[in-house]
Parts: sequence; structure tokens; C-alpha cells
Amino acid sequence: MKLIEKRVVLHFPGFEPLDGIAHRARYERSARQSAAVWGYSIETGPVDAKSDPVSFEVRTAERVAAPEAGTVSPGWQTKSRIHMVDHDTLVRKLRAGNTLSQIIAGFRSCAEVMLEGGIRGYFRHAWRFGLFFVFPFLLTALAIALTAQIVILPYAVGFSPWHMLWSGALALCFFIFAFLPFSERFHTLHLFADWEMAVALGRMDRADFNGWLEDQAMAVRKALEEEADEYVISSHSMGSSVAAHVIGILLEKEPEIFKGKRVVFATLGSAILQCALMSSATLLRTRVGLIARCPEISWLDVQCLTDSINFYKVPVVAVSGHADAPQAKMILIRVKQMLTREHYRKIRKDQLRVHRQYVLGPDLRASFDFTLMTAGPMPASVFADPDEKRMPG
Repeated sequence: MKLIEKRVVLHFPGFEPLDGIAHRARYERSARQSAAVWGYSIETGPVDAKSDPVSFEVRTAERVAAPEAGTVSPGWQTKSRIHMVDHDTLVRKLRAGNTLSQIIAGFRSCAEVMLEGGIRGYFRHAWRFGLFFVFPFLLTALAIALTAQIVILPYAVGFSPWHMLWSGALALCFFIFAFLPFSERFHTLHLFADWEMAVALGRMDRADFNGWLEDQAMAVRKALEEEADEYVISSHSMGSSVAAHVIGILLEKEPEIFKGKRVVFATLGSAILQCALMSSATLLRTRVGLIARCPEISWLDVQCLTDSINFYKVPVVAVSGHADAPQAKMILIRVKQMLTREHYRKIRKDQLRVHRQYVLGPDLRASFDFTLMTAGPMPASVFADPDEKRMPG
């Protein structure tokens, strides 16, 4: 198998309040962990001046125990150019309003997902994802109901309605100073914004979102002009829907854009069906089909049993309406095999933390490693086969 000497990576991160600089810092930390575990050397370069999206170079090489002075290591060396196609601009826009406006927007998105059949699809294909959808809205609805009960309590026990002046103030204090801090443990308002974005990417009815996607497609088009042995388009969580739109836009405009290139499309903990299962998401489903039918693209769908925020063992291409197209190769991983027992015990109850592990550094050698997929010497396609080596022999 020919080792990769030069690679171009286009990474679409998940829905997090992190810009490209912060994602690069996370990548560097995770890469150091991976290098320590697998025993290779790595150097993460600075951000290229004026790059948009943020891009930087990563060099990996075989680690030599005691190289002689003046000699060059005869081992492998790989250079990867990483482009962080983050959507922090959209995240900040969705989180910009006050608390009341964010709650209203969140419940509006909830209603839209339900009316468009999304919730039915979630529970049909991945019931745990259905619970993930319901939880923040149910939690907030219960808090609102309890707040209302506090307001009307004096009247309910026979006191004068004037007593609702103090009970109203008490209820407001409960909601602001008790519930909201408690709900942040579960990232409730952040999840409300996540669902607002899911609706926007499904309906494609927001000019600001659509214009941003077009801009990213042009930036990605430019990055693809660089010569490389391999092109990896990786995406995490909500970033997979963003990536599907961006790559779909390019294929619509230039069907031969990937001709002569070796391309791996790796969706990690993908949330494409979070958007695609809504009835209005016809354009997203069409673009999923374009990607699946592109002969130069090998689609790897990395899924995890203990991650409730993905569609485990669900064929994303077929469920998107393309049963006759080449299907994404499912790669099933276990987070607990990537971490020490103590580390896994600390994070296993935090579902968002478990969900982020796809792009974080490992404690142990395992079947999946994000750094090796995007910067290692072996082609990213080796991760499609559980028996393939992850490092040269």
C-alpha cells in the first residue's frame, strides 16, 4: 500500500461555540495525544496568515529512537494541509438573542421539526436520538409549568389575587436563578440553537445561511486546487449536514470537480439525518445522493454505540431516499476502547462529551483515531477495514 506523502483535509466541525483558531488548538492537543499513544512525531504549524477558512500544516513522521548526527530518518513522512471550515459565525448568530428570544426560537424549531415529521423519523430509526431531541424541550417545558404554578399558588389556596405580585416575583427568581443555571449543565439553550440550525439546513429558507454555504463552497473549491495524494473531507455532528450542502453545491456546479482525485468523505457521529428526515429537506437529500453517486468519493460513516447523538447502524444514504446508490461504509467504534477505564468513567454520563470523542485524542491504541485519519501516513480508507494496520509495519 502506497503511503500518503501529501494530503489536503477539509474538516467541518460540529455545532460548538468555537472558531477556527480554537478548533486548531484542539486539533493540536489531540494530535499530541495520538502521537504519544502510537509512537510517531508530529508538528502542528501556525495558522496561515489571512487564511479563510483557518488553515494550517501538520507534519507527521516516523519517530527514530536515537538518530545519528547529520543523518535523515529513512522512515515515512507525511504533510497534511488542514482547513477548518467551522460555522462559528452561524452559532454566534443563533445565540445572540436574549434568553427569552432563544427559548421562543427553540420551541418554534421544536414545533417545526415535529410538524415536518422529523421526530417520527428519529424514533423510527434511532430512538435514543429521539430522546436527545425531546429532552431539552421537555425539561424547559416542565420548568415553565412549575414557574406558572408558583405564580398562581396564592390564588389556588384561596388568597387574594394581589398575593400573586410576590408569587410572580418568586417565580421569576426561580426560573432565572435556579432553573437556568441548572439547565446549563445540559447545555439547554445551546441545544435550542442547534435545532434552530437543523431546521435552517433542512428547509434552506434563510438567505443568510444559504449565502454562507455558497461562500464556503467557493473557499473549499479553492482548497481542492492544491495537489495532493489524498483529499479527506471530514465532518463531525452538525458539521456533516454543512459538509453535505457544501460538497453538494460543488457537485451541482461542477460534476467532474473530483475527477482524478482520491477523496474520502468521513462523517463522524453524523447528524445528516437530523436535518434530512424533515419533509422539507429535499435539497439536502438530493445532495446526499450526489455525494453517494460520485465515483471518486469513498464515504465512511463512523458511528458509535454509546453515543446517543448519532444514528447508530442507520444507512444514511438509503434513509435519505437513495437505496439504489452506493452506500456509505459504516465504521462502528467504541469510545470505551479509546480511553482508559478511569477516563471513560468520568465522561460516560456526559453525552455531549462522549459525542465529541470522535475528534479528540485517545488514551489507547484503538480502531479509530481522528489524527491518523487526517494526518497519518496510511490512506484514510484503511479505517474502512477493521483488520487493516493503522500505521506502517
